[in-house]
Amino acid sequence: MRSDLAALSDGDLARRSAVGDDDAFAEVMRRHRRRVYRLILANVADPDEALDLVQETFVSAYGALRRFDPERPMSAWLARIALNKARDWARRRAVRRMLGLSIPVGEIAELHADDRPLPDAEAIDRTELARLSRAVAQLPASQREPLVLCVVEGLSQAEAAELLAISEKAVETRIRRARARLAQMLGR
Repeated sequence: MRSDLAALSDGDLARRSAVGDDDAFAEVMRRHRRRVYRLILANVADPDEALDLVQETFVSAYGALRRFDPERPMSAWLARIALNKARDWARRRAVRRMLGLSIPVGEIAELHADDRPLPDAEAIDRTELARLSRAVAQLPASQREPLVLCVVEGLSQAEAAELLAISEKAVETRIRRARARLAQMLGR
């Protein structure tokens, strides 16, 4: 990768990528991959699926570079693509579940179990984090997405509202409802 690319704006990288500069797109991915991963993981609560969806997000982004407006934030554009990928995944999962083809959550946990013993405190933290992740993933998308964007990704309510094409008040209300529902689900 060329070091001169690190100094370019996202818009400049998008323009270069659109005309075939693969190094420029590699820089876009380097800059945004962690954020895209966190956003997707918070929506699907499955690390392996999240990695696959990150790849799908960047493949879609690469194919749509000519439609990207370089004057707008790349992070918001990628977040919209990532959310769409997570929504598509959830729809496919719901169909599989309806058809009885999905693996029960308990079996998935067994597949990913780590054999080495963990210290008690670390085990409790991981259990609590996994429980919270599952609860967040069970929230309706209309509540989960604003919550993740604002709380996990640190976007302002105005930024989340623009990204989700809803009002700031709707973002605020949905976050409040999501928190209340999580408290109920987690018995708090």
